[in-house]
Amino acid sequence: MSSSAVEGRIGIILANTGTPAEPTPKAVKRYLGRFLTDKRIMPMNPIAWRIILNLFILPKRSKVSAAKYESIWTDEGSPLQVTHLKLARALESRYQARGIDAVVELFLNYGEVKFEDVLTKLKGAGCERVVVLPLYPQSAYSTCACISDCLDQAMKKRRFDLPVEFVNGYSDNHVYQRAIAASIEAAGFDVDSDDRILFSFHSIPLNDIDAGDTYELQVGSSSLMIASELGIDRRRWTIGYQCRFDKGREWLKPFTPDVLKRWAETEGGRVFFVCPNFAVDCLETLYDVGHEIKPEYLKMAREAGREVQDNDFVYVPCLNATKAHIRVLTDVLKPYIEREAR
Repeated sequence: MSSSAVEGRIGIILANTGTPAEPTPKAVKRYLGRFLTDKRIMPMNPIAWRIILNLFILPKRSKVSAAKYESIWTDEGSPLQVTHLKLARALESRYQARGIDAVVELFLNYGEVKFEDVLTKLKGAGCERVVVLPLYPQSAYSTCACISDCLDQAMKKRRFDLPVEFVNGYSDNHVYQRAIAASIEAAGFDVDSDDRILFSFHSIPLNDIDAGDTYELQVGSSSLMIASELGIDRRRWTIGYQCRFDKGREWLKPFTPDVLKRWAETEGGRVFFVCPNFAVDCLETLYDVGHEIKPEYLKMAREAGREVQDNDFVYVPCLNATKAHIRVLTDVLKPYIEREAR
């Protein structure tokens, strides 16, 4: 790729949900307060919800979640933020090495840095256009749409006048599908054994699907394509949904714990646990899988009379800041970044 193939400096924003600034109840309460008052997240009337949230949910949940965050916190800070920053720098270096003048910034929704400040920074750096890539392969109203809402508000607030393009999901990208399949293979999955795969995705409320959200279709399609890349029979993999927020609404099923309970009681072979819609490991993977989901599965299997070892449940890490992930993102962004070369 020559430097003349893409004209002008391009700003790229990698976006994701976010993380508290510190693993303390105060910081977690501030973060959750922003997150849980997003209009696309709130489960009921805003006035009633804010009362319930501030009186009952946040005082308790902030303390519980802070203890979980503290258990996964690193010397560098939040694992999610640290990995995203590494990913952003690696992506920028990849473009610069190819002669593409790109500046890559990170925006974590519900975090401490405002979207309008990131846009202003890119404009000040001389960018002539901006591409926003939410790191949610399977887009949903509660993920990509939340980022889109925030982007629209930021552009209006600062009267941002540069062209901005928004990437709304990339689950149909073959490089992404192949990268997830390769990560499963790298974790030790044996196609010629009785190993099984559980693709576990973040659940969403059914009323979002009723409103037109295509998340469930994206989940099914990308899972099928990843399994096809591995060349495994349909009976050796399934889909589950985790992270249901409340019990007052109907959520997309089957729930991951229910799938694992059935497998623990009736199936043999190792379980490979994969979270294809998480681009970077976070609380839901680093804590929930290792401290709750895996121990509970092994416990249920033993109670069912099966002899299982620790390695009978294998968590497959997210793509994180790997070279494979950089290849995925550059391929996803190619139609937006290298448009002038076509």
